[in-house]
Amino acid sequence: MALSLHPRISPPIKDRPKTLRSIELFTGAGGLALGTHAAGFRHAFLVEWDEHACATIRANARTEAMPGISSWVDDLRQGDVCKVDFSIFKGLDLCAGGAPCQPFSIGGKHRGMEDPRDMIPQFVRAIRECKPRAFLLENVRGLLRAAFLPYFEYVLLQLRFPSDVRRKGEDWRRHVARLEARKARGDAEYHVTYALLNAADFGVPQIRWRVLVVGTRAETDQPFTFPAKSHTYEALLFDQWVTGEYWERHERARPALPDHVASRVGRLSAWNLEEARPWRTVRDAIGHLPEPLVEGYPQWPDHRLQPGARSYYGHSGSELDMPSKTLKSGVHGVPGGENMLRRDDGSVRYYSVHEAALIQTFPDKWTFAGPWGETMRQLGNAVPVHLAEVISTCVADQLRSV
Repeated sequence: MALSLHPRISPPIKDRPKTLRSIELFTGAGGLALGTHAAGFRHAFLVEWDEHACATIRANARTEAMPGISSWVDDLRQGDVCKVDFSIFKGLDLCAGGAPCQPFSIGGKHRGMEDPRDMIPQFVRAIRECKPRAFLLENVRGLLRAAFLPYFEYVLLQLRFPSDVRRKGEDWRRHVARLEARKARGDAEYHVTYALLNAADFGVPQIRWRVLVVGTRAETDQPFTFPAKSHTYEALLFDQWVTGEYWERHERARPALPDHVASRVGRLSAWNLEEARPWRTVRDAIGHLPEPLVEGYPQWPDHRLQPGARSYYGHSGSELDMPSKTLKSGVHGVPGGENMLRRDDGSVRYYSVHEAALIQTFPDKWTFAGPWGETMRQLGNAVPVHLAEVISTCVADQLRSV
């Protein structure tokens, strides 16, 4: 049985031509949904199965931790995406989702398309049923690993021809052959473009590689073009070790130039950086906060110290003056090294939930529901809000131009 839908979203999308309307699959803690909202999309429907993530969305929608999201309280449905009938949304502007990444994650079980958690087929079904003007799919870079690449290419073909359903009993390789034949004829339903992007290159204070797939209706004859990166490692080195402005902003004495970057910095001294901004660092994101305390702070409910952090080989925490390592959720719980900070004195501690949220570029007032492990899982699974905003803003601009 399909999940019931709130009646206030039933008016046809075409009756609201000036508003970009969207639906959000696999909403999680709201990273992608917040980014598309900031880009100008208004969600008619959001779906997520995890109770803690749903509690996070509803709590923040009620307090309007980001302006204009109070409707998410009613528009969010907790349940199985497999049971949603997406045909009610025919003709909307955008279908977006970050399908569960564990089947393809380097830190996961590597079962890929044989993993029952693979929800990419449900995203394809949503495209087939609602026929949006555009779609945005996010996933981990592991999807491009050699072992999974044939499946990823199959996904791209299905997204180009979503109406061409795999027949009952048909081997997926036979389906690929039929789709390839259609591709050769040039009758695609969608232009599909993908890119492997590092979130740090777009102003997120974290090294986080993600695969982004964007599709636009083929009749527009306007394939999507991903934006050029706006932030670079070279610009950060220039800011820190050539001009020293980085240390001045943080009111810190300039340390000695590390040996491992000395030769690279020497080559940057005359480099023209007018078109690039520095990578944002952990200190840029959380340097204004005091050290977290076990009891927390009234003004930062999620800024509490979680004891037990320890450093071991390959898991030494993130440097303050570089972007954070990738925040992860982990198959067997929250991993240590990736979600830890290494202080100036070399000691380590876990990021507080609030710090991790800022590193994922959630709004400052965004809070998380559930115990520490569940909140860090939500954060590890999230799309960085700012990266989502940058990409979906480009999608919105293209939709408004045609």
